[in-house]
Parts: sequence; C-alpha cells; structure tokens
Amino acid sequence: MRRRIAAGNWKMNGTRASLSEARAIAAAGASGIEVLLCLPATLLHPARDLGVTLGAQDCHAQPGGAFTGDLSAPMLADAGARFIIVGHSERRAGHGEADALVAAKVQAVWAAGLTAILCIGETEAQYRAGQTLSVLSGQIAGSLPPGATPANTVIAYEPVWAIGTGLTPTVDEIAATHAFIRAQLPDADMAILYGGSVAPGNAADIFAVADVDGGLVGGASLKAETFVPIIRALEAAG
Repeated sequence: MRRRIAAGNWKMNGTRASLSEARAIAAAGASGIEVLLCLPATLLHPARDLGVTLGAQDCHAQPGGAFTGDLSAPMLADAGARFIIVGHSERRAGHGEADALVAAKVQAVWAAGLTAILCIGETEAQYRAGQTLSVLSGQIAGSLPPGATPANTVIAYEPVWAIGTGLTPTVDEIAATHAFIRAQLPDADMAILYGGSVAPGNAADIFAVADVDGGLVGGASLKAETFVPIIRALEAAG
C-alpha cells in the first residue's frame, strides 16, 4: 500500500509563538495517514515533543564542513526532522539549484536516514507551451538518484504557476500528470503528493484522483483551522 501523507510546508514563516498552531494540528489527530509539518529550522527542536512528525525545508549536500549559514541533513535529523524537502521550485529558481545539486541533496537526506520529499514542477511558460511532461521527465531523470524506494523518497508535484496563486490545474490535468510521473518512477509504490494552492475547498477533489497520495500544502498549513480540514479530506479519500 502506498503511503498517504498530508505535509505542511511553513516556508519562511513562524516563530515559537506559532507553535500553538502546530500543537493544535497535532492534537486533531489523524487516522490511516501520515501528517507532517516542515517547519523553519529554528522551530524543529522546540516542536519535537508536540506529537507531530517533523520535516525540514532544505539541506546542504555535504554532512558537514566550511559552509557558513548552511545546515546539513544530520544536523536537521538531530533537531528532530524525519523528512527533508529538496528541489522546491523556490530553491531551484531563487537559489539557482540545478538537478545535479538536488540529486546530491537527495543522497544526503538518505545518508542521514531520513526521507526525501523531492519536488518537481513546470513554470507557467512551460505549461502554456505544452512542455509539462518533458520538463517533469527531465527533472526526475536529473534529480532522482539510483536507490530511491517508497521508504526513502516521496515525490511532490508542484506546478510552479499554482504555488501561492490560488490557481490549480484541472482534476483531469492532475490525474494525467500524476499517472505520467508514476510511470517514470523506479517503483510504482512511491507516494506522489500534489502541491500548489491546496485548500479546504479543493482538497477532496484533488485527493480523489487515483495517483494522488496526499498533498504538500503551503499557506493553508500555517493554521489548524485550514490544515485540519485538508487532513480530514485525505483521510476520507481512503
């Protein structure tokens, strides 16, 4: 059975005062799915006893060394992370991260005994040009190293043009894209999450798609009142 995961990505948001929301999300509980909060690194250790699985949002490709300001996967594991997001479009675009670097980070996550959430997705220009599938195929080939398994890797499809915009592909587009991604993976049982303006109002329709195993949720994960309904939608999707 494939993993089903409701993952929240808080991005560069939150201080210790915000942990009341994480506490409320943890207290809401979940049945038959994994609930994950990818918090800013400063909140991982303070949140480690809240009763929710934690993830980090990026890591360095090396386990240590003279890399001022960076954090390694072993450091993040020590702080409480069990997952690490790699290859998010905001890292690829804003920090110039190419596929080869993303692949090295995936291997660093594995070496630390953690699960990688590998993000892939096309820009609006690529989407409008009909290049979605070729872009995704290239990103999978370049960013996913040999050795990926359902236990150590989760794929997150995030169309860049849908992140934080309120726009989403149609359900048919999501279904076709996720089916294509699954066919490219070394193991068909790897979980594939959808990300990009997931909200309480559209979560049920998205999670009803056969090849969608959950969501990587941005803004809606910051508050229990919006993230818990998304968790419930994934539970109900069976």
